Amino acid sequence: MKITWLGHSAFLIEDEKKVLVDPFITGNDMAPVKPDDVDCDIIAVTHGHGDHLGDAVFISKRKDVPVVAIYEVAEYVSSKGAKAVGMNFSGTYEHEGVRLTMVPALHSSGITESGFSVDGGLPAGFIIEMNGKKVYHAGDTGLFGDMKLIGEIYRPDVALLPIGGLFTMDTHLATIAARLIKPKYVIPMHYNTWPPITAKPDEMREDLKREGIELVVLNPGQSFEF
Repeated sequence: MKITWLGHSAFLIEDEKKVLVDPFITGNDMAPVKPDDVDCDIIAVTHGHGDHLGDAVFISKRKDVPVVAIYEVAEYVSSKGAKAVGMNFSGTYEHEGVRLTMVPALHSSGITESGFSVDGGLPAGFIIEMNGKKVYHAGDTGLFGDMKLIGEIYRPDVALLPIGGLFTMDTHLATIAARLIKPKYVIPMHYNTWPPITAKPDEMREDLKREGIELVVLNPGQSFEF
């Protein structure tokens, strides 16, 4: 499986199929690609904030692929003429060999576009599984105790964890989250996009190493394979 960081919380996760998560590309100076360049088979959106919903509608229409999100965000996407699949916590959606299981996140999820009358529901994370390999994209979240259950039930190989602080966990809390989840690898996200969420991911390395977890720090456009 190949995981490519597109900056902020956007990732392209590839095996036999390609899953694009939280495609905030337009307006993201860290993004190494343009919305016209992205190829995927399915899009997963963790919540309705613009820096996560991003270019999902545009890419969905361009590639004729579904956007999977919590029900309220899916309703918004559908209202814009794109394919959408609404789901909710503990549900699993299967698409061409990809399994997406929705898990909770501790955050907010408002859609602020004028004239849209449905809010963004609740924020979420995803367990993304292809060919028996699992990636946990935590979305925007604070630390919460049920991360231990997520780890015990789904046993992800890789956890993509926000570390920027202010809106999410910082490096200290993300390290605790990793201890609860117990993945083999942690890839930090949602940091250094703007000054308020500046972080130093290497602060986590030694503490994670003591837990038997490898920290993988990517630059935008770089990939990790396992």
